[in-house]
Amino acid sequence: MTEPSFIHRFLPGTDTLRHPLLLLHGTGGNEDDLIPVGEMIDPAAAILSPRGNVLEHGMPRFFRRLAEGVFDYPDVIARTHELADFITEQTIAHANKKPIAVGFSNGANIAAALLYLRPEVLAGAVLIRAMLPLPTGPEHTLGGLPVMIVSGRMDPILPLDNAKRLAEALRAHGATVDHRVLETGHGITRNDVDLARGFIAGING
Repeated sequence: MTEPSFIHRFLPGTDTLRHPLLLLHGTGGNEDDLIPVGEMIDPAAAILSPRGNVLEHGMPRFFRRLAEGVFDYPDVIARTHELADFITEQTIAHANKKPIAVGFSNGANIAAALLYLRPEVLAGAVLIRAMLPLPTGPEHTLGGLPVMIVSGRMDPILPLDNAKRLAEALRAHGATVDHRVLETGHGITRNDVDLARGFIAGING
């Protein structure tokens, strides 16, 4: 049996009827970073939490960038397919449902790239402080896939206009998008957690 392509944690959860949460950390995070957030969002769901395979000055990320807000697009594409293949392997290994991605910052951007390139591996996504991951739109029709984008109006890193364009691109390709704007900056707040919890409860029915 081959080793998984990502260092990760898997927590089985207590309700196999619920979609697992795929937790995708921000720059400098790791596989443990968002587990408390995931447990607040849906304490009964299984959790799959990988660590990004790219290092930037020793800090884990999910893909390379050339500067703040300037992405290495070929690397985004390659890393997105790498992550999608890992998700598929883990979904099969644990005989479970497709996960709902919950990504923050760099993790939200790789989750958005999954929606662009490999949406079939996800049941939905919560993108906290996301921006456009690629210069072109999604490659596939998203067929009503539920997506929540949560932006911070005072975020100094991710321009609100960029997040609005991401929401428009996903809607134009068939996703059902709920874009919320909080009166906050870049970090995750309790309001983000509450919004994600309600959104994911709706997907699970």
